[in-house]
Amino acid sequence: MIAKAEAKFIRISPVKVRQVIDLIRHKDVLQATAVLNNLNKGPCAYLKKILKQVTANAKVKGFNPQQLYISKLVCNEGPSWKRFKAAAFGRAMPIKKRTSHISIELDIKNA
Repeated sequence: MIAKAEAKFIRISPVKVRQVIDLIRHKDVLQATAVLNNLNKGPCAYLKKILKQVTANAKVKGFNPQQLYISKLVCNEGPSWKRFKAAAFGRAMPIKKRTSHISIELDIKNA
């Protein structure tokens, strides 16, 4: 592990984030950025921001972004916000507004 960045309590469902994560896992940093820029999904904005953070962390340590790839990319479920929605006959239906914890680790490519 060269650099690590983490974002917690992001207000988006982990299922939606995992769909995008599967596309960029184990790719080069530049390739992953290109994929996220051309993809029209909600989690892309969050993932671009975290990828930019972890790349900056690696630059501070003295590594070139062209040498790095995403070695570990995980999205875990955070706490859910419990809300209620009005239903027929005066009842209430529960709503779970889910949150995510996203973690990215970079490593050096093997030549």
